[in-house]
Amino acid sequence: MKTTIIEGENLNVSYTGENVLTIKNLQITKGKLVGIVGPNGAGKSTLLKALLKLVPMDGEVNFSGKSLKQFQKKIAYVEQRSEVDLTFPISVTEVVTLGTYPKLGLFHRPKEADLKNVEKALKKVRLENFAQRQISQLSGGQLQRVFLARAIVQEAEIIFLDEPFVGIDVTSEKVIIELLKELAKSGKTIIVVHHDLHKVTDYFDEVIILNKQVIAIGPVEEVFTQENLLHAYGESIGFIRRKEEN
Repeated sequence: MKTTIIEGENLNVSYTGENVLTIKNLQITKGKLVGIVGPNGAGKSTLLKALLKLVPMDGEVNFSGKSLKQFQKKIAYVEQRSEVDLTFPISVTEVVTLGTYPKLGLFHRPKEADLKNVEKALKKVRLENFAQRQISQLSGGQLQRVFLARAIVQEAEIIFLDEPFVGIDVTSEKVIIELLKELAKSGKTIIVVHHDLHKVTDYFDEVIILNKQVIAIGPVEEVFTQENLLHAYGESIGFIRRKEEN
């Protein structure tokens, strides 16, 4: 039986008086790896930020029946690399340790058990040998793996990732997607803004096809169709071959 973890109604985001995203009804299933796809300017990143109230939005959203404020400690957000200040002097271990703060609070130091969890998370993303390295010294893929380790330490129920696979190496992409699938199987809900349509059937359980509104939402095998893609992207989309057709 499916359980809905995120519900939104009558969501609307506008910039300088221009509407950029309108969603009448949004339901995201718990324990699924969900991709958000759509053309440039479709509102994919805006949707994540709106759900997290990082941009102004009209409408109602709840998380397992709770408000964002009530549920926020159980949510992790991995922003795009371009939004991160790489000049800030902070080590890999320190970044991952930030994942303990939602549970501990800002004025409590992590205990030995918390630091052990940081070590375990770094091993999971295969960066234990980079623990003391400054984040400015990391590749794009390594940085994304550090942010994922931070989310793992936080023990978040919902993880939002904004284009985590853009400009990263093959090894990092493999490590990240394997971990995301493992987390989803354990009951976590993972929501990923994604741009490579050819990998959708391999990577995701469910997909949201977006173009300033929801074109389709649901299991990949049901809604990731040529008809829905044409609706979202127009004739320029070409043909996306399903894995089973190869």
